[in-house]
Amino acid sequence: MEITLQHFLMTLGDAVVISDVSGNITLWNAAAERLFGFTQAQALGASLDIIIPEKYRQRHWTGYGNTMHNRMTKYHASLLRVPAVKQDGSLISIAFTVALLPGIKKEDSLIVAIIRDDTANFNEHKKG
Repeated sequence: MEITLQHFLMTLGDAVVISDVSGNITLWNAAAERLFGFTQAQALGASLDIIIPEKYRQRHWTGYGNTMHNRMTKYHASLLRVPAVKQDGSLISIAFTVALLPGIKKEDSLIVAIIRDDTANFNEHKKG
């Protein structure tokens, strides 16, 4: 049985979001639709700002720009936890790993994020 990368990404249980050097979304799988509420049609070509709470955008874009400029991420296999915003405006906590896929030319590089909803875990730690 031949399984394509596209099929794998679209059926994966974790959200997969891929963005280009400008931070525009180039891949948005079904799990991302379920997690954030935006359809693939709404997300593709949109800025990552659709899921980044406004008060965190400057910090995000500074790090994103550094990653693209240096063509490397300092996070590698680190599990990152940050707030995110859903289509309905509600905030959730997400946990994700990120990888840089460097292009031959800097402008062809991509960022891949594998994302899970971490809200329950965040709320549990906040209580205790």
